[in-house]
Amino acid sequence: MRTIEEMIKRAKEAGFEVTRQDIDGCMFANMKQKQTIICSWGGGWEHVSINRWDRDPLWAEMCDLKEMFWGDNEWAVQYHPAQSEYVNNAVHCLHLWKPIEKFAGKLPTPPSAFVGIKGFKLK
Repeated sequence: MRTIEEMIKRAKEAGFEVTRQDIDGCMFANMKQKQTIICSWGGGWEHVSINRWDRDPLWAEMCDLKEMFWGDNEWAVQYHPAQSEYVNNAVHCLHLWKPIEKFAGKLPTPPSAFVGIKGFKLK
């Protein structure tokens, strides 16, 4: 995860204002775009969520969010939990996660070839 100073700088560049800052996280709001972001680190996890007030976040917005809070060579994931573990406090909120301790900060990831062929695009 980026430093708190870098996260705040990048969030401000994207039009967000810091609305809360604690020792284990921050909250940002962009009133014009009707969205809030929460980032936190603790309990063994780095976490960032984005809540759009009018719709679900788009894939490109989730990519921007990941780049705002993590480095280019870091992985973060969006989990789809078992139905018995669902929690939905905000209808249009999505989360990104990265474990801090369990995998020494490195997520197990599939080989890129399992996802697709690098350099190939469907027409």
